Amino acid sequence: MPNLTAKMSLYIIIQISLFKKINTYLVVAALFGSLFSCAQTRSAFDTTNVQGTKPNSAFTYVSFIPGKYSYMDIDVTGNIYLITETNQLKKIRSNGDSIAAFNDVKKFGNPSLIDVSNPLKIAVYYKSYSTVVILDRFLTYRNSINFRKENIFKVKTLATSYDNNLWLFDEQDFKLKKINDEGIALRETNDWRQIFDTVPTPSVIIDRENFVYLYDPAKGFYIFDYYGSFKSNIPFLNWQHIAVTSGKLMGFVNDTFYSYELSTFNLKTYKLPDFFKDYTDIKAMNGKLYLLKKSGVEIYNLL
Repeated sequence: MPNLTAKMSLYIIIQISLFKKINTYLVVAALFGSLFSCAQTRSAFDTTNVQGTKPNSAFTYVSFIPGKYSYMDIDVTGNIYLITETNQLKKIRSNGDSIAAFNDVKKFGNPSLIDVSNPLKIAVYYKSYSTVVILDRFLTYRNSINFRKENIFKVKTLATSYDNNLWLFDEQDFKLKKINDEGIALRETNDWRQIFDTVPTPSVIIDRENFVYLYDPAKGFYIFDYYGSFKSNIPFLNWQHIAVTSGKLMGFVNDTFYSYELSTFNLKTYKLPDFFKDYTDIKAMNGKLYLLKKSGVEIYNLL
């Protein structure tokens, strides 16, 4: 009997040991399974999907500026420019505080474009009158230039330059020109018909970070240095709401946001979330995304 009792005790000890090992294995397996599941979830959150599109979590809400506006743009310092219901051009901070206002923005009708790329010099262009009105950083009138008087007869787009002059594309001479406040040409490129097989028709000009960027939706970006020498063409087509900031080209096609890093040639795409719908204008600038809607401006951080 003692031998039987000893055998039974040994058997129980072995079973308990096996039970502990099995439980330990199950716990470890469950732990690894959980970690693997978390890794998969984190990966789906952090990396691009098969189509290379970032998930909606790339956008986080920051603030809202109420009001009814027909126009919006943002400068490199984060100031927001809006045209109000009373036809004021307002300059406000991102918290909604007003900085300045220009009350005569409809003097020549609706502006064809308002360039705020240089915060110290705002250009309001009226294509029908071939006239650009120049404002200072407080939106105070400085002067105006009638291009026809300067023998420039066909200008679709323009932008202020880093040195407080103006870039424009003369569609009659097929040249990119820099002019001063008196309309005198300071620099111009060669005739584009001598440079390109098919001449681009730029709709946007941006002076940024030592280069001048011209964008034709049908042909892409054309990049020049400050001396007017052509550097490269980047064929991103049909982009809208173009911006160049922090070494990146940015734009939108339908419900997708594109960000191209010039130094690494890395193109990122972000699917816009459904709640971004019904905007009248959109702009990516300074690490933020701005939406103009009927009720005001929504601001989001862009990760």
